[in-house]
Amino acid sequence: MSKLSLDDLKLFSRVATVLSLTAVARERNVAVSQVSRALQRMEAEYGAQLILRSTHGLSLTPEGETLNRHSLRIVSELDELDAAMSQSKSEVSGLVRVGMSSVLAQHSMVDSLPGLYRQYPLLRLDFRVNDSLVDIARESLDLAIRTGEPVSDTLVMRRLGTLSRQVYASPEYLRRKGHPKQPDDLKQHHLIANSLHAHLNDWLFKNPANAASSLIQASGAFSSDSSATMTSMALAGLGVARIVSVVAEPLAKEGRLVRLLEDYAGEPHSPLVPSCWRVSIAYLR
Repeated sequence: MSKLSLDDLKLFSRVATVLSLTAVARERNVAVSQVSRALQRMEAEYGAQLILRSTHGLSLTPEGETLNRHSLRIVSELDELDAAMSQSKSEVSGLVRVGMSSVLAQHSMVDSLPGLYRQYPLLRLDFRVNDSLVDIARESLDLAIRTGEPVSDTLVMRRLGTLSRQVYASPEYLRRKGHPKQPDDLKQHHLIANSLHAHLNDWLFKNPANAASSLIQASGAFSSDSSATMTSMALAGLGVARIVSVVAEPLAKEGRLVRLLEDYAGEPHSPLVPSCWRVSIAYLR
């Protein structure tokens, strides 16, 4: 009979996922030596090497792959049990780690949090803000809010809404540079580019009159890997930016941004879960 605990299995599955003792130790707020000793104890328990350690990093042995496969199944079933039990509780509590882009966090999600907190005062949210695509398991996230098409069929996903990106500029910039009347006019303007995701610099416009398409390649003196910073650049009058409408439209209503080329269509763009995840998803939706 194995003497391994559920915590041992959780620890091993995390090491097998991130392949870093330091990262797991940081997550658990313990010394790396403590994680290393736990792995050595598991290896002694099964009489087999589970993790290969080399100058290139960590990797799983065949025995480690077997233990990880069973560990993930056991931990997953335990999470489902906790979820089923927690759904019967009147008080929703727990920590939810949410990954999202900087512009959604800054201009959309944060404003909704007071209402969520009033409804679920025992819920805790940790926002991990980054415009890069994230590996939910490796980053130890519970939820991730992202735009675009799904790139994996291994995740449980739910559509929160439909976003579109349109081009905007500040009134001050337009007073200096004039209003573009058609997509080709943008070639004479300062276009704020995305330095992280090159495909977002391909601005596609469709003429509703004849369905003709125009593709503009955004480039200019200013670019950023942060969508929130790009929005701030547009607000500062540095150029034209392509911004998700859910963020830009409230700024346009305040008179801080102006939507351009409105006649042209832009690019449009479950297992049981713990109750703290469930209410967060439902509320954000």
